[in-house]
Amino acid sequence: MFVCMCYILFALPANLQAGTFAPNDNTHGTAMPRQSNLKPQAEVEELQGPELMFEELDGLLGYRMRRAQGAMHRDYMASVAGLDLTQKQTATLWLINSNPGVSQVSIAGALGMDRATMMAVTDRLEDRALLIRKRSEVDRRRQELYLTPAGQAMLRKVKARIAEHEARFKALFKPAELTALLAALKKFPDLG
Repeated sequence: MFVCMCYILFALPANLQAGTFAPNDNTHGTAMPRQSNLKPQAEVEELQGPELMFEELDGLLGYRMRRAQGAMHRDYMASVAGLDLTQKQTATLWLINSNPGVSQVSIAGALGMDRATMMAVTDRLEDRALLIRKRSEVDRRRQELYLTPAGQAMLRKVKARIAEHEARFKALFKPAELTALLAALKKFPDLG
């Protein structure tokens, strides 16, 4: 299984590792504004020089996983551009939709967020009228979360874009490889 996972991670094409997977056609609306210290492409090409020797670096599991995660994250952000949602906000909407009346604390625990981060995510979604908080009738100290109709509509949009994003990456693998990769990733302990 480990060998299969390494093969899959090493087999990611260089264009995915370099972040060029998502076409920059902006078919989903205006791109999200982005603050970056990245150099323009022409400057980057000037600085590249000869191909680097990686020694053991490209054989490190953490390095390969980080590169794979970076490729997926860049494509995800391009996919949801214009919706102005982070991955944490999207996951929060998704969990609230699946669990109406869920508490902020339960979502924070499920997503590995601290209370302050969860509060900020909830505040931003509430400010955009995508969710509402209601005091629990069972436990007055507890805030229950519900999606608004606008929140439900936003979740439908983002789910459609995520499905396209996932399909692009799943297409890189044979069914058995994908099954093995998902099984291997489940072996990682939840580190928060």
